[in-house]
Amino acid sequence: MEVLKSAGYFILAGLFEIGGGYLIWLWLREGKGISYAVWGAIILVLYGVIPTLQPASFGRVYAAYGGVFIVLSILWGWGIDKIPPDRFDIIGGLISLAGVLIIMYWPR
Repeated sequence: MEVLKSAGYFILAGLFEIGGGYLIWLWLREGKGISYAVWGAIILVLYGVIPTLQPASFGRVYAAYGGVFIVLSILWGWGIDKIPPDRFDIIGGLISLAGVLIIMYWPR
């Protein structure tokens, strides 16, 4: 159950980081209104809180989160920007997830 809870925190953090960053991107790169920037900033602050709920040390959590971020970014690009991943994206994503599993969940 702890692994599922931890995975949920990773996914939630990733969605907040990518979603907040995307709103900032839309404001700066695509000329959307300032409300996009404000909401993006709020969401990014909330992203900073979510990893503190993880049951591991700061360094381990952030190292593993990098792998989750890679996969979620690929999925975001596919779902939101309509850019399907190629085989190298998929291979890289799987390798990064293997790193997450080893860093966070390998028995110590």
